[in-house]
Amino acid sequence: MRWNKRPPGSNWGEFGPDDRLGRLNLLTQEKVLQGIAEVKVGKSFCLSLPLDYPGGNILNPRRYPPQLLATEREGRANYVYPFNIENPVHTDVCCDDVALITLQYSTQWDSLAHMGSLFDADGDGVPEPVFYNGWRAGEDIVAPRKKPENESQSGLEGCDAGALSISNMAETGVQGRGVLIDLERHFGRQRTLVDYDKLREIFEIDGVQVEPGDMVCLYTGFADVILEMKRNPLAEKLHNSCAALDGRDDQILQWITDSELTVLIADNYAVEAYPSRPGTGKHAMLPIHEHCLFKLGVHLGELFYLRDLALWLRKNQRYKFLLTAPPLRLPGAAGSPVSGVATV
Repeated sequence: MRWNKRPPGSNWGEFGPDDRLGRLNLLTQEKVLQGIAEVKVGKSFCLSLPLDYPGGNILNPRRYPPQLLATEREGRANYVYPFNIENPVHTDVCCDDVALITLQYSTQWDSLAHMGSLFDADGDGVPEPVFYNGWRAGEDIVAPRKKPENESQSGLEGCDAGALSISNMAETGVQGRGVLIDLERHFGRQRTLVDYDKLREIFEIDGVQVEPGDMVCLYTGFADVILEMKRNPLAEKLHNSCAALDGRDDQILQWITDSELTVLIADNYAVEAYPSRPGTGKHAMLPIHEHCLFKLGVHLGELFYLRDLALWLRKNQRYKFLLTAPPLRLPGAAGSPVSGVATV
């Protein structure tokens, strides 16, 4: 066992001492069949923003838009490259490229390695950096090695999410029943902190029920605002638009626990309001991230595109659908772009 005590309110060990999937263990064959049963008309919706949105790095100064580069062939760009350069009998013309991409720039999944905590898992009175289910920093999740003075490397190479890599999530297929909670319908684009009382009221009005194993999506309208800015986002508008969960509301955290949802997805920047309301004492800057990724093993999906799906569900008085949203199967990554699909 990697830990002697687990965080209050966590589920560490409940899926086994070496579990790496968290609540995805609840995404069973039965849940896949429940999702398939929601397909009535065979219409599909793309749930990803173009991966060069939001544009710039106003949302996060450490994340940049993707860059596309051509591969090289015979000293030339291997793009619109006629093969008859090499052999006059060949008629092929090739385009072959490379992407330099910040994995969590646009529509994305957070792996369980994305956010850990300083927590005394050993029970010796000394907190250490630790992640979901007791996986350890430096052993199971490895930071880049320090740059030697005589090397040309940036000093940032060599990171490895290891035991909690996003590839674990990819291997499950991430397919099952999705449930959409339509916050935009009730709050419009007004900046609103959504506590449990507001959420419960929406459930009652819209008849929404979240059952164990469901994948929950929050439509706020935030991604729509991003698209309208056409890759030139305005910080003031972004930080003052649309609804977001109030991570400081203990009842919201308890609902996430009690509902037994498998993943939590939103079309906004962090699922929860960021920055969060001030806390007291030593506390997490991002309380829903801590509760989901660190304590419960609930993967978070951010900046999904949900408008078209939400409007269709609203018009047809539905809220459930088949959701398919695997990340890239990229070993060692702490996050990944995702091109999710909803089918109704």
